[in-house]
Parts: sequence; structure tokens; C-alpha cells
Amino acid sequence: MKKIAFTALTVFGCLLITNAHSISDNAIGLRLGDSDGLGAEISYQRALGDNNRLELDLGWRTGNNFDGFKLVGLYQWVWHIDGGFNWYAAAGGVASYDYDAPTNDSETFFLIAGDIGIEYDFDIPLLLSLDFRPEIDFGDVNDDTNFDIALSIRYQF
Repeated sequence: MKKIAFTALTVFGCLLITNAHSISDNAIGLRLGDSDGLGAEISYQRALGDNNRLELDLGWRTGNNFDGFKLVGLYQWVWHIDGGFNWYAAAGGVASYDYDAPTNDSETFFLIAGDIGIEYDFDIPLLLSLDFRPEIDFGDVNDDTNFDIALSIRYQF
């Protein structure tokens, strides 16, 4: 059993090493999509290492009972698949909404967000991605779970 575990760990480690690549230092663009309405976010990514980056998204959301601004920060791990394709996973949180009917209230609240997606890094400085972001909101006005799906396009520099 120890030999099997050691072999599996060694193979997994070799895959990580062979798939190592460099990501762009900076990328800025738009993230479009939402789970229960229309949403757009200005998205900025900053590389923190060869395979890690920070993503900050400032967006506008509208739904059945709210209009508001939202800020989300995510720490991402990026893995190379093949060619220009990468996949990534992330964790983070924090948000603020300004609500309309029925509460006519504003609230700053916390959220916990995960993110998993796939991206394509073109030969030109363009990054196109599709991701799924489950969010758990903690607050008086908004206390639920959202499943955000979005398409992003970013300029890399």
C-alpha cells in the first residue's frame, strides 16, 4: 500500500512539474454573466507567482429584488492543460449590494466564493475564459447561495 501511495504521489508531482508554465503579470477586462439576473464586472488579474494570481472583480448586478455593486477578491491556482488551454480554481470573498424593493435597504456583507474555470491564452495578448463561481452570502438582507456562470475576456500586459 505504501508503494502504491508513493508511486501515485510521484506521478502526480511529475505531472505538476511538467505542466508548469508562466501566466501573464497583469490582465484586465470584462466578466459577463450571473445566476439570477444580468451582471457585468470589471475584472483585474495580477500574477503572484508562476501558477498563482489574484483576481479582483468589481461589478454591477441586477435581479428581481436588487440592484447593486459587488466586489469579489479571489486567490487562483492555475494549471496548464495543453497548448493555450489552462484550468484554474480559486477561493475568496467580500461583497456589497444596494437593494431596492422589498426592503429599500443597503448592506455590506461577506460572502465566501469558490471558482473553477477554463481559459484559453491566445498568441496575441488576449485571454478568454468560462467559469463557474458558487457563492455563499452572509447578511441580513441577502443570506443565500448563488451559482454564478460567466464568460470573461481580458487584455494581458
